Amino acid sequence: MTTKTKSKKTDSVVLKDYESVIIFTPVLSDEQLKDAVAKYRKLVTDEGGEMVHEENWGLTKLAYPIQKKSTGFYTLFEYRSNPNFISKFELAIRRDERIMRYLTVSLDRHAVVFNQRKRNGEFNQPKKDLKQEGAK
Repeated sequence: MTTKTKSKKTDSVVLKDYESVIIFTPVLSDEQLKDAVAKYRKLVTDEGGEMVHEENWGLTKLAYPIQKKSTGFYTLFEYRSNPNFISKFELAIRRDERIMRYLTVSLDRHAVVFNQRKRNGEFNQPKKDLKQEGAK
């Protein structure tokens, strides 16, 4: 967790770690999708948050139809923000017709470490490399 202090007397803002997965409708063009993703990235940073990681999972088949659509563009945001910002962020998402589903979760310190290790590629090693390391 990161702490930022405001210029006011004793007010301090504690930034918590969050992760949001957003499913955009598959009828969007590449340009429309980029604009929509940029809108939410800007919303996070404009409200004093900080983007940690952003990942585009692309067009993926859904487990069940949503709004009579069987695919959707998945985007993952990992960010730090003020806890009060989440309600504003989710309200903006709910009002956007381009979004079919979303999920925002608060990350504990173990999840933050896990995500950092996953981004560094520590979990994508072939199994034979692991066996050779154990034999040494």
